[in-house]
Amino acid sequence: MKSKINMKIGILRETRRWKDRRVAITPETAARILQNYPEVELFVQSSELRVHKDEEYKRLGLPVVEDVSHCDVLIGVKEVANEALLDGKTYIMFSHVAKEQAYNQDFLKLMAQKKITLIDYEYFVDKHRSRLVAFGFWAGVVGAYYAFVGIGRRFCKYQLPGPETCTDLQDLHHQLKALTIPSLKIVVTGGGRVASGALDIINHLRIPEVLPKDFLERSYDHPVYTRLDPVDYIKRKEGAPEDKHFYDHPAAFESAFLPYTKVADAFVACHFWNHESPHFFSAEDLKAPDFSISLISDISCDVPGPIPTTLRTTEIGSPFYDVDPATGAEVAPFSSSSHVTVVAVDNLPAALPIDASRTFARDLYYEVFPSLFGTDEDEIIERATILKDGKLTPKFSYLKDFLEK
Repeated sequence: MKSKINMKIGILRETRRWKDRRVAITPETAARILQNYPEVELFVQSSELRVHKDEEYKRLGLPVVEDVSHCDVLIGVKEVANEALLDGKTYIMFSHVAKEQAYNQDFLKLMAQKKITLIDYEYFVDKHRSRLVAFGFWAGVVGAYYAFVGIGRRFCKYQLPGPETCTDLQDLHHQLKALTIPSLKIVVTGGGRVASGALDIINHLRIPEVLPKDFLERSYDHPVYTRLDPVDYIKRKEGAPEDKHFYDHPAAFESAFLPYTKVADAFVACHFWNHESPHFFSAEDLKAPDFSISLISDISCDVPGPIPTTLRTTEIGSPFYDVDPATGAEVAPFSSSSHVTVVAVDNLPAALPIDASRTFARDLYYEVFPSLFGTDEDEIIERATILKDGKLTPKFSYLKDFLEK
């Protein structure tokens, strides 16, 4: 494999998110890079928190350093702390700016001022717009596990340990053995990586799946779940053109989810959503006497978004809060059976840093690094570049007002 000459890569420690122990290039992947891209130099920023210790990299002969300012490309997982941003460098990260996230508006402005080139993992896609790298599966795993932590506390008077105390997926599975689920109905939305991770947990508990129609119409003496695709939870607005597809024209559709709020006990949200998509239900719907959902694990975690009980995101250290349906206000978690308990952690995979880092780094190696370290013939790097030397690239020019206002 041919690489660009003398490219220096800095493997960053996480500096902004809550105790995030993940890493984008694990020792396993670093060894592959050393073997197959001999003209790429790797430098590891020292970290006391990272799940892979400095010594693991040192054993590969890699320099472990504090200062990475001599590197050409700096690769982390989540956003870099403002004070750690280096002028004129190329960063690869989940930046959370391309959907005009207000909480990161100043972060985008700062990167532009520092003439940074920003490449975002979320936009590493192939020519069919399919994502090449993602933590989605592990978000689904941890988000579903949190749902059962909440179910344990609300319905079983049993407290499962938090996922951050578990070693890996096998340990999560082991912890779930202690939980006996009553005859609850669980509705899952979505069908991608996130949903597949959530279903790993649900299926491990041997909770049977039922069709959406049966979920709505039948009663059961054991727990069940149903999984909904968009065709199940949205419908075309009256008069909307028939040729409008939901993913391209979400504003042409409205919610058809309300019947599920009257029969489901728990909602595990794994769907894709953008700001033009319909909301699943309204704050007013919460007040209905037949609204039956009492626990929501919002893995999609859009704020503000389509689930009105997701008032804010939460952290791994304090994942739950309750919402009082009468007022729509946040109250203490598990404080009343009449409340809706919400978990809305926005960095779920950080709770399983070994599993999440391993699969993410492998995907990067096979799907992205050939373009990053070689020639970007398929424009994988180009499509994911939001800023080039501090200037918006043409694909992301729609962010101009967001950047400048």
